[in-house]
Amino acid sequence: MRDTTSDLPLTPEDILFRDELRTWLREHLTDRFVNQHDRGGPDDDDNWELRRTWERELADGRWLGISWPSEYGGRNATLSQEIVLATELAQAGAPPRAAFHGETLMAPTALTYGTPEQRQRLLPPMARAEVVWCQGYSEPNAGSDLAGIATRARLDGDEWVVTGQKIWTTFAQHADWIFAIVRTDPDSRRHAGLSYMLIPLDQPGVRVIPIRTMLGDSGFNEVFFDEARTSIDNVLGRPGQGWQCAMTTLGHERATSVLGYQFSFRREMAEVRELAKKRGATADPVLRDRLIDSMIQLDIMGYNNLRTLSTALREGQFGPESSIGKYYWSRWHQEFTEVAMDILGADGWLSTEWGSGPDRPSEALRRSFIRARAETIYAGSSEIQKNIIAERVLGLPREPKD
Repeated sequence: MRDTTSDLPLTPEDILFRDELRTWLREHLTDRFVNQHDRGGPDDDDNWELRRTWERELADGRWLGISWPSEYGGRNATLSQEIVLATELAQAGAPPRAAFHGETLMAPTALTYGTPEQRQRLLPPMARAEVVWCQGYSEPNAGSDLAGIATRARLDGDEWVVTGQKIWTTFAQHADWIFAIVRTDPDSRRHAGLSYMLIPLDQPGVRVIPIRTMLGDSGFNEVFFDEARTSIDNVLGRPGQGWQCAMTTLGHERATSVLGYQFSFRREMAEVRELAKKRGATADPVLRDRLIDSMIQLDIMGYNNLRTLSTALREGQFGPESSIGKYYWSRWHQEFTEVAMDILGADGWLSTEWGSGPDRPSEALRRSFIRARAETIYAGSSEIQKNIIAERVLGLPREPKD
């Protein structure tokens, strides 16, 4: 795979930053981190304490919130240096981040819409890896269509009182706070009347129920609010401005998700290629053709990613074209893991055989195949991504609404 950071138009300062990071990683990304997290995907509940330990290691090295102003615990780093950090961590095989919902998703929204007091209160604890956030968007009747949010909040003196339900909430069982989209105008419909609210989870009126997956973990949860409370100043932006805030968060999620996945996909590809050779699957012309096609598409993913990153560096922000990356990698990974399972044949479905010899697949590969089933749904379904690409990137007419 191409060295993405070397391909980017980096300044001399960026190169110094990258060299500093690489030196730090050689000293701190030890075997206890690299060799102990193979079972855990980005949204799995495995190895949570290891991830938190790595998060604190990053905080001690001042690698969290690097683009934030120094008064909030950051380094005033550039967007290119943020990209360097993300790609270098992924390429080095660092554990998936435990608290990425806060630093990567909520923090950019706080910097855009938060007051100076809110930023000072919210950002430094994240830079010190002291607080874990989760994201409260989806509901039983509002998944990809977030405009259908039904969770409500009403003012009671100087507090918001929240009632409703969120679902598929990643790491809620570990989180201290949730940033949630709630309806604060009871007479509003669709996008209007929504607010971006910050709610503490350790309180009466909040119930978190883990959802056990077929992988055996509970990476995501149901969250119930029964007149839970939060301070009146725990809304980012104005009440009713929640849709704009939510889109800021989603834009960062879709743009940055591909950075880490790209390198893990390359490692999976290397494993599947070796297994195909050892098991004689390359003698099958159909399987060989499918595997070669997956390899070519993975290279295309790298070039598309480079194009998106280069555009972001020129314009200073990620645009709607980041949806191309989310749509591409999620579909590619589903198809690739299906190829892998076909190469493995019956062994692909017999978990007792995994990892028992040089021609046996790793447990991580089996888990990756199962996880991939949901990748075209979370962080915005493929159907939503195609609408964004059509309307906001290609300029096609908007989809008719009922």
